[in-house]
Amino acid sequence: MVKIDPMANPTRLKVALVQTSLFWESPQKNRKSLAKTIYSFSNQVNLIVLPEMFTTGFTMSPKNIDPREGQLTLEWMQHIAKEKDAAITGSFPYVENNTYYNRLFFVIPNGEYYTYDKKHTFTLAGEDKIYKAGDKKIIIPYKGFLICPLICYDLRFPVWARNTENYDVLLYIANWPKQRIHAWDILLKARAIENVAYCIGVNRIGTDNLGYEYTGHSAVYDCLGKELAFSTTNDVIFTVLEKAHIDETRTKLMFLEDKDTFTL
Repeated sequence: MVKIDPMANPTRLKVALVQTSLFWESPQKNRKSLAKTIYSFSNQVNLIVLPEMFTTGFTMSPKNIDPREGQLTLEWMQHIAKEKDAAITGSFPYVENNTYYNRLFFVIPNGEYYTYDKKHTFTLAGEDKIYKAGDKKIIIPYKGFLICPLICYDLRFPVWARNTENYDVLLYIANWPKQRIHAWDILLKARAIENVAYCIGVNRIGTDNLGYEYTGHSAVYDCLGKELAFSTTNDVIFTVLEKAHIDETRTKLMFLEDKDTFTL
């Protein structure tokens, strides 16, 4: 695990949210399509965010995927990070010791990376029976910002996201369907406000092979819940996070200093 901040004394984080449809259980097609999108960026960014299970869609049949695809996708992310001089993050089915995980990778330009295994597997879809749940929350230091990455269903559980580490950015990646998108919109804003942090949510669009429709609603909220970006189309959303916004708001309002103390 990376233990040092790759860049000293920064004040801004330029982020690209990639909201896209996905090919079902087709890692090669998804990597090719996403690479085309990413290499088309004219803006220089520091962080590229992809949806949950960006190589396959929300499949409950990871055995249909060649187990070597996990390592191939990690190597692809390392190549993208180096070429674009930007961190890249997203999750995909990953097999380790014959056990499947919905694992997020956060890869920085020098090829080093962090991982986070989804804590709250989605029982309604049987994810808990297929993928092993994680039990560790991680905080990633990157370009002067502390980032807490979580995955989809984690959004419904505020205790897990509680800002006890003074992180600056709460980041959710998802395959969140249209029929429950109202909850996604409300909860992203709530997590920003209650944790006095930027909150980023990246969702997919399109229809998967199970017939579920996804309408995006990828968004960014500042630490007071103000919407900075939002989209419902096949789109790349660019936004800039300002460290001063976090520092000034927390100094002025001091809400986090009054938070309850508990052990999870």
